Amino acid sequence: MIYTQKIQKAIKFSAKTHNEYQQQTRKGKVIPYIIHPLTVGIILAKAGADEDVIAAGILHDTVEDSVEAKKVTPKMLTERFGQNVSDLVMSVTEKNKALSWETRKREALAHIVHFSHDSLLLKSADILSNFLEVIDDYARYGEKVFERFKGSREKMLKHSLDSIGAILARWPKNPLAKDLKKLEKEIKSF
Repeated sequence: MIYTQKIQKAIKFSAKTHNEYQQQTRKGKVIPYIIHPLTVGIILAKAGADEDVIAAGILHDTVEDSVEAKKVTPKMLTERFGQNVSDLVMSVTEKNKALSWETRKREALAHIVHFSHDSLLLKSADILSNFLEVIDDYARYGEKVFERFKGSREKMLKHSLDSIGAILARWPKNPLAKDLKKLEKEIKSF
């Protein structure tokens, strides 16, 4: 995989959405948010994903996390990156942020059983990026890390384990299965 025009365009679009328009940072930190979608893109590239999946990884939070004044829509993603990229992004997007944390996570988990392999790979990379960051922060800051999130420590751990289990059950030969199993063990040791 080479650094394609679509991937370059996805990076610029995601950076504008997360950093320029809302100066979003990672929860509880001063690290620019764009680090997370870029990490997801790198994980996907290393797993051998194709250009559309990598672009979707870089764009995966743009609809869910865009501000109302600069709202990113599926139509915008389709026009700029194609239907496949838009569909992949929407497959992992929480549709209604007004719902409670528990409801949103329950709905997200229920959708995994209908995911294509590409969506499963994208969700796998997202989980790996997010939760490995939590583990790293936990090693530095302890239990205080969980104060950043809307869900309790126990609910977050359970949701992560349930999501990993659903992904592995749906696609045992996922290229990121080994990484997910390793993460699963680390989460269980919390």
